Amino acid sequence: MASKKDMRRPDLIIPYQEPAAKGETGDLQSTIASTLPMAAIFMRNRYVGWAAFVFSIQSWLGESEDSKKSSSTPGYFSVGMACMASLLRPMLQTDN
Repeated sequence: MASKKDMRRPDLIIPYQEPAAKGETGDLQSTIASTLPMAAIFMRNRYVGWAAFVFSIQSWLGESEDSKKSSSTPGYFSVGMACMASLLRPMLQTDN
C-alpha cells in the first residue's frame, strides 16, 4: 500500500523568484513606421502616406544603439518605404 507520509522534503523547497525584466520588449513606433506605408498604399490615402513618412523619420532619428542591434531592419529602410508609398500613391490613383 501507499505510504501516507508526505515525501516532499522541506530542505529542497526553492522559493519562487520573479525573473528580471529584459528592458524594452517592443518598439511600437518602429512597428507603426513600418506598417503605415503599406496602409497608405492599400488605402490610397495621401495623409496616411505623409504620416508614415513623419513616423519613419522620427523612428530613424530616435534609434538607440540597443535598438539598432536588436532590430531586424535598419531605420533608413522604413524611411525608404514611406517615400515609396508617398510617391507611389498618385500613380495608383484612377480616374472614374
